[in-house]
Amino acid sequence: MKKFYGADTYVQSVGVKNDMEIDGFSVAVCREIGVELERHRSRSFDEMEDWGDDLSSFDLVVALSPASQRRALELTRFFHLDVTYWPIMDPTGLAQTREARLDAYRQTRDQIIGHLQDRWGPPREDL
Repeated sequence: MKKFYGADTYVQSVGVKNDMEIDGFSVAVCREIGVELERHRSRSFDEMEDWGDDLSSFDLVVALSPASQRRALELTRFFHLDVTYWPIMDPTGLAQTREARLDAYRQTRDQIIGHLQDRWGPPREDL
């Protein structure tokens, strides 16, 4: 989101659970398009609130899995914000070889990019 549309929009990445470390295949395929994830750490919805991000301050939650959609709807039922679900392929465990796994992760990355562009248009040229 930040790579394509800049830092004018406040974006946080959270999940249903906290794995802390970002998957190395995710890091590799995002690096291919100039997105650095090495220092990024995942956090859960609960941690997000513990760290001071109030869900009511957001306008939109984009869920990438049915579990995250359910959790987001549960947490936001008292807030006026949209929850949308983007069905994204989970690439973990889909392939045996390193190159095949990277290809699966690239497909997932490209699905997310497609959804971003469908929702917010082409990337900004001035970034």
